Amino acid sequence: SLCLSVSTSVSVTLQPDWSQIFSGEKITVRCEIQGGGDTEWDYEWKTPQSTSHQTHVNYWTVSVSESSRGNYMCRGRNRRDSYSSTQWSKTFTLTVSANRPRSVLTVSPSWLSPGVSVTLKCEVEHPSAGWRFYWYKTVPKLDSGTEEDSYMVHGQTHTAGYVCRAGRGEPVFYTEHSKPTFVWSGDFPPSASLTVSPDRVQHFTSDSVSLSCEGNSTEWRVRRFPEDSYLSLCSDWGTMTGSTCNISGLNSSAVYWCESGSGQFTNSVNITGHNDIILVSPVLPVTEGTSVTLGCKLRRENLVSNVFFYQNDKLIQNDTRVELIISAVLKSDQGFYRCEVQTDSWIRTLTSPQSWMAVKLTSTTENSSFPVSLVVGLVCGILLIFLLLLLCCCRKSKGEMFDFLYLMTVKIVDQRIIF
Repeated sequence: SLCLSVSTSVSVTLQPDWSQIFSGEKITVRCEIQGGGDTEWDYEWKTPQSTSHQTHVNYWTVSVSESSRGNYMCRGRNRRDSYSSTQWSKTFTLTVSANRPRSVLTVSPSWLSPGVSVTLKCEVEHPSAGWRFYWYKTVPKLDSGTEEDSYMVHGQTHTAGYVCRAGRGEPVFYTEHSKPTFVWSGDFPPSASLTVSPDRVQHFTSDSVSLSCEGNSTEWRVRRFPEDSYLSLCSDWGTMTGSTCNISGLNSSAVYWCESGSGQFTNSVNITGHNDIILVSPVLPVTEGTSVTLGCKLRRENLVSNVFFYQNDKLIQNDTRVELIISAVLKSDQGFYRCEVQTDSWIRTLTSPQSWMAVKLTSTTENSSFPVSLVVGLVCGILLIFLLLLLCCCRKSKGEMFDFLYLMTVKIVDQRIIF
């Protein structure tokens, strides 16, 4: 073919211009001719599917599949002179990822005090442009879409689970949902609660466990969200009798909660299943000042030579006792606990998974700052009155002034002590 006298530059472009394309997305491949003047063009393509593909327009839209990957080239051909054409463009290589990407969700903080703000951050496994992020709250379900990859929940007061995913393009191509991530709180609505029997976070996979819903409702359902599966009801993996869900075995770790027909939600609990060794620790938060016993339990072996208890990876007890007794729990006792056992019958060490033990303040402790602030306010008020009176009495003699100051000081002290 003959080259045109007009200098031209030909290129293949992709719209949207994303660095990574996934199978299932819709894209537009375009042939751009720069410096072609007013010439009317037809377009010739070389694609992975065809060595010659001609169109009257400079673009074509395709739903991407694995067969779409490969090299693309184009050139323009003058409609009035079929022998006159541009040179072929440089090769454009389209890379297609066959696997749907997964979103990864992180939350901060993961353990909170009631009323704090929680920041959620969603990332796509293989970062690229154009994503819009969607947020889902599992307890109760709530969704939201935003172009920002972070989302802030203000005034979080209770345990809740979150999931995110990303989407882009038209029609929207979605990533896989992220794994559920939970934000934990020691406080939960007093009108409804979930209790676990036996009362511990960790269980052996063969254990039978009962989950009981309590509150002002006659219609309860128990739900769970496993780490590696989907939201489901007790009827899918247990037996619901009244307001209690009975489980004959725990094959995975999951978060459980109760929902009523009227829309009530209880606290959420994390329950895990394990094979050889477990830490016995309470499911619900323990109240500051009460006694709590943590245990280390083996499924098959009873004889042990040493038992190690750790709090936040720091060794806190090392002897033959299989229990750790905290006679009066403090807020500083809150944290991650695990136990480690050296057995007599086997020369080996078994380590339990770690579990979080939450500590909640008593109502007395929570309100203790109220009278203190009241006393401070009262004393400040009295001092203000004292200063005003002092200004009014500025003409008194020195002797009378000292007597006056003495009397007022005694009154202030008396008022503070009596209160």
